[in-house]
Parts: sequence; structure tokens; C-alpha cells
Amino acid sequence: MKQKRAREQHKSQKSSKNILDEEILQLKSAYQEVSCANEEVKSFADLPLCQKTLKGLSEAKYVRPTEIQRESILPALQGKDILAAAITGSGKTLAFLIPVLEHLYVSKWSRLDGVAAIIISPTRELAYQIFETLKRVGKYHDFSAGLIIGGKNLKFERKRMDQCNILICTPGRLLQHMDENPLFDATTMEVLVLDEADRCLDMGFEKTLNAIIENFPPTRQTLLFSATQTNSLKDLARLNLQQAVHIGCGKPEENKLKKLPAQMVPELLQQNYVVVALEDKITMLWSFIKNHLKQKIIVFLASCKQVKYIYEIFCKLRPGISLLALYGTLHQDRRIAIYNDFVKKSNVVLFATDIASRGLDFPSVNWVIQLDCPEDVTQYIHRAGRSARNKSRGESLLVLLPSEEEAMVAELERQFITIRNIMIDPKKLFSPRAKIEAFLAQNPELKSSAQRAFVAYIKSIFLMKNKKIFNVKALDMEAYAKSLGLILTPRVRFLERFLKKQNNKETENLTDKKETQEDSSNFKVFHNNDSESDDEELLTLKRANHAIEDGAALSDEEDLPAPVLRKKDKLLTKASLAKKALKKKLQVNEKRIFDDDGNEIVDHRKQLQSTLAKEYDDKLKVSGGIDIGMAKEMLQEEDKYDKQRFRELVKRRHKKLKEKLKSADELDRKGSEEEQNNSSSSREEEEEEENDNTSVDLSWLPDPKKIYKGQGTNLSSDTDEEKVESEHNSRKVSNSSISDDESEDTELEEPANKKSKVTSKLSLNDAEVIAAQLLAYTN
Repeated sequence: MKQKRAREQHKSQKSSKNILDEEILQLKSAYQEVSCANEEVKSFADLPLCQKTLKGLSEAKYVRPTEIQRESILPALQGKDILAAAITGSGKTLAFLIPVLEHLYVSKWSRLDGVAAIIISPTRELAYQIFETLKRVGKYHDFSAGLIIGGKNLKFERKRMDQCNILICTPGRLLQHMDENPLFDATTMEVLVLDEADRCLDMGFEKTLNAIIENFPPTRQTLLFSATQTNSLKDLARLNLQQAVHIGCGKPEENKLKKLPAQMVPELLQQNYVVVALEDKITMLWSFIKNHLKQKIIVFLASCKQVKYIYEIFCKLRPGISLLALYGTLHQDRRIAIYNDFVKKSNVVLFATDIASRGLDFPSVNWVIQLDCPEDVTQYIHRAGRSARNKSRGESLLVLLPSEEEAMVAELERQFITIRNIMIDPKKLFSPRAKIEAFLAQNPELKSSAQRAFVAYIKSIFLMKNKKIFNVKALDMEAYAKSLGLILTPRVRFLERFLKKQNNKETENLTDKKETQEDSSNFKVFHNNDSESDDEELLTLKRANHAIEDGAALSDEEDLPAPVLRKKDKLLTKASLAKKALKKKLQVNEKRIFDDDGNEIVDHRKQLQSTLAKEYDDKLKVSGGIDIGMAKEMLQEEDKYDKQRFRELVKRRHKKLKEKLKSADELDRKGSEEEQNNSSSSREEEEEEENDNTSVDLSWLPDPKKIYKGQGTNLSSDTDEEKVESEHNSRKVSNSSISDDESEDTELEEPANKKSKVTSKLSLNDAEVIAAQLLAYTN
């Protein structure tokens, strides 16, 4: 059974191979037989295409080929080079994808054969769009395709570069893989496609594309497609085009000058322009969006920072329609998500830079607003071509400044583009400036974004090549800053520097002219000797004779010596000062201390003590190198001296502590002796008083002098002698050092001021009466 199945599989494989070979032979013969008459080709089935391609086209709802597809597919299938130009939205993507798929199918290309076709596009969004179209059309083919663009995982791309048959890429990332990826081999490539070829071949990608083309094999098929095609002989020679078929543009011999085709813009596109002052642009845009809330709009601006700011501030203002922003500094995943979101929605406004102007197929776009004037006519065509695609209607609005109107309209008319001037109804304009200023005052980040947008616009105008259209000096910068919501106009530093240089050049030219005039006026008039001196002074210009070192003066016939030009004084930098100090062998930041007599005080702690250390220092001065072994021994010797010095310091500290403790003990002894003497004297006095007053025994009461010590109380007696003794005792106690126990007791006692107020008014007899009453109460 297994053998039978294997035989059946082998037979089926043989039969499928035979069918494939027969189909390929039929296709190759059909390439030569079928003519490319536009009248005969009414559907893709009329072209010599394989069944897999036709099935993918029918499922993707591509039935009838466009004019550019009818004219370019058959020559491309025959292996000819193509240079094609067609209006935007005419279906150029299928015009080169179908020949690529058919070439791989006829050549029986497999994954192990490597790269067969490379498609290069100038922007990531356009490469992504081509990749998505290829997935829909070629899903029944067995070829592998890869999207190689910036912003994606480079390591993931490196591992799979050798497994891809079709590469859709941007120039920068392709060159990076050619330089860094050892798995990438471009020698097997047979078909090269450049979409938007004029953008890929211009100055922006010139160096990158030259480096890429050097790695390609010279024998290959090259397909160039764009809406505004190039006819430069240098560009064509660089790409090695051999007997190329020119579609939609004349041959280079016929068109030596760069001319655009007569029909560059779709027929159903209505083109308008409006003249608006710079400070009224945002008001006009806001009013336009509010009046077209149920339409799909693209707004083109000159820089990424402008797109970011206007998107942010319009989101704050809430116009009542969904807003999107597409610009170059966004992450690639975010850019693709915005692209897909704009394709799906029907009522939306997209603020974008020129990355959205090339090749992107946005369905059913109603309005294209070019808020900032395009760089040239080709840029205008690509921007306007985002609308009126695939035989649908659309409108384009070009916003021009008064200084840009005349020159830009003349450029468009020179290229046979008819554009209509329209006027704005002032009743429908309403300015959001007050709200914008309020938002900027609340949000400092939004304010800084507005400042960056202001500078970016000025810079974009300054860098434009056509100075007839773009004039920086004609811009009202203060009014434009206020329209953005800024109270103060930001500084444009590069413009200030440029104007300074320009003014300096003008002053230099004026001084040069004056000098030339003076030199030309330095002539001589010769007179007879009979003429008077006064007349000579009026009619002749004399030159003063300059004194020389020898004392002689130059005569009028001798030439002046050449002036000696002085060199400008060099700026003193820290590096130059350090070099001077090294040359003079000065030790920087060295501190020295001197006594009153002027002798230097040497700190022995910072001096090297051991003999080995001094020998090592001398050796360093002579050789300049570091001896690690000797340095280690030297550090060990120095450690001995450091330890000895540390022991001496510890001994000194112990001595000082002992002396302090002794002095404290002596003070305590003296204080205790004085207290004992005072207490004995006070007891004797009390005994005498007790003998005098025998009526009441007060011996059990505490000594008031000990309790109210030093507080100036008068409890015992009112005599002057007792006052003097109490003051004397209080002075002694205050001068002596009190021990820790006594200090803790005094802190716990009640404040003496309260008791002194009561007891100072009592006499001895009153105290005896109070004591007697207390005794009676206790009994």
C-alpha cells in the first residue's frame, strides 16, 4: 500500500511539473505573440498571465487594467527596461507588481534561490502600502516577500533576509543591511523597481542610491515609475537602462530639458488657490474644518513640529471631527496605525508633512489643503494627487501668502496647470485665538511646542531654494507668533546670525568701494613753478611723507612698504594655561604656609619620611616611569610611620581626658567642702534661734536655704548679715561645678520664682502660726 501511494504521489508530482512546464512555455510564447494594443486589452484575462496571478487579482477586485498598466505590463514581461510616468492614482503599483510575480513564476524561483526582485520606495508608508497590495494579489504564489523599513526590528530582519524572494524596502534600511548583514546577497537579483523614482534619484537619496546600485549586478531588468518622471541623462546612465520603453514621457534625446507631461493632475480634480495673510492661516483652517465636518480632508504643512502643534491645539479646541497627525518623528508602528485609521474613516482630518504626499492611496479624499506653499510644482502635483484618485472627484486648495502669489502662479502656468483663484467669505471666518492663548497660558508644554513650530516654519521658508516665491524678510513674525497664541515672538537665532553676516558683508563692500574711490582720486597735477603756493594747495592732492627708522622720508615717486598684518590675539583657554604651567614646571594648586618671620612652616604629615620613598621620588624625576614593586615597598615603609604617628595622637588624647577628669574632681571636692561649712554655720544659727523661740519646735522642717538656694529668699531672718551670707553662698555654688546628680535634682524642683512670691511676704511668726495649724489638723 505504501509503495502504491508513493508511486501515485510521484506520478502526481510529475504530472504537476509537466503542467507547470507547459504553462510556462505557453506564457513565454504568448509574450512575443500578443500585441500591446490598448483596444484589445479590456481585462487582465486578456494579458498573458498565470492562473495564480489572475485568481489573486479577481479576489482583490482588480478586473480592468488602467492605461498605465496596459502599456507597461507586456513590455515588462518581455524583459525590457521601463521608464513610466503617469498621473497620481492611475494604478502604478500593479503595473510593476504583476511583472515581478510573473518573472518569478516563469523562472521557477524558490525560497532557497535567494533575492530575485527588490522594490525601493522613498517613504515607509508607501513601502507598507506596496507590501499589503502584494499580499492580496500574490497570495496564491509560493514566493516569500519581506518588508524592510526603518523603525522595525533589525535583528528579526537580519535572520530572514536570505529567505526572501521579493524585498520591499526604503533606501536607508537596504543600505544598512548591505553594509552590516553577512546573510544578505544581492548578486542573485534580476529585477529592480524604483517607485517614485524622481524622489529616489534626487539629492536627498543620491549618495545612498549610488552605494546601493554598486552592489547590484549590471545585467538586470529595471522598472522606474513615478507621477513626475525624470529625464536626466546622468540618472539614466547611473541605473544602466538599456533601450528603455518610455511610457507617458518623451525620450531623453527629445526632452533634454526637464519637462513634466501635459496631463499631470487627474481630470476630475478641481484646483483652487486662496491668498491669506500669514497671521490668518490658522483662522482660515479652523473655519474651513468647522464648515466641512462631514468630509475627508488632508492638510499639508511644511515641518513635523508644525503638524504636531496644530494637531495638539486643535484637539484641545475640539472642532467636532476626528483628527489625526502623520509626520516623520513618530514611531513606525504608530505611523502605520494612523495610516490604517485614516484609510478606514470617512469623516476625518489628517495633518501631515510631505511623507504623505508620495504614492499613498487614500480612498475618497474630498479635500487636499496645502496650508504651506509647496517647494516646487512637482511637490504641488504629488500633494494634490491624494484626492480624485481612481476616477473619483476631489478638490485641492492651495493657501498662498501675498508675497508668494505672483511667482507661484507663474510657475504653475508655465507647467500648463490651470488653477482658479477664489475668495473667502469674511462672515464665515471666526478666530480661535483667544482660546489658544488661554490653553497656552495653562500648559507650558503646549507653549514650548508653539515656539518650536514658529521657528520650524521660519527655517523652512529660509531654506527654500526659490527665493522669488519664498522671502523670509516679507514675513510678519510678530503677527504670526500672536496667531499661534504666543504673547512674545521667539528668537530665531540662525536668522539673526545670517542677517549679521549679511550686514557685515554690506559694510565691507561699502568700505572697499570707498577705498577704491580714494585710490582712484589719489592723482597728481603738475603746474609751472611760477604758480603760487595757495593755488597749488587748492588744485593738488598731496601725500604726507612717512618717516622711516633711518630718519629719511619717502619721496612722492617711491612706493610705500607693504603693511604688516597683525595676528589676532588668541583666546586664553584653560588648556593653554595648563600647557604653559607644565612647560614652566609649576605645581598647580600648591599651598604653602609661612610664620610671622617669613619662614615656611612644613607639615610633616604630608612629607615622605622613609629613605626608600625619597629614593623612589628621585627615580621618578629621572625616568618618569612607575616601578610598581618599588612603589609597593615604599607604601609599606610609609605605613609604619603613619601607624607610629597615630599611636602618639591616641596617647595625647588619653592624657587630655585624664587631666579634664582630675580638674573636675577637684572642683567637686571644693564645692562639697564649702557646702558642708555653710550647712554647719546655718545649723548653729538655727539652734540659737530655737533657744530664743522655745514655744514651737521647727527642727523637723527642711532647710529652706537648701531648697531655695541662690534664689534670694528671706525666710529665716531679715537681718543684713543673713542676706550677705546667702548671697555669698549662692555665688560660691554658681562658680563651682555641679555634679550630674545635683543637676538632675534641680531640674525636677519647682521653679523658685513662684514660691518666693508667697514666702517673701511671710515673717517668722506667721510661719510658726501656719506650722501650728498644720500640726493641729494632722492630729
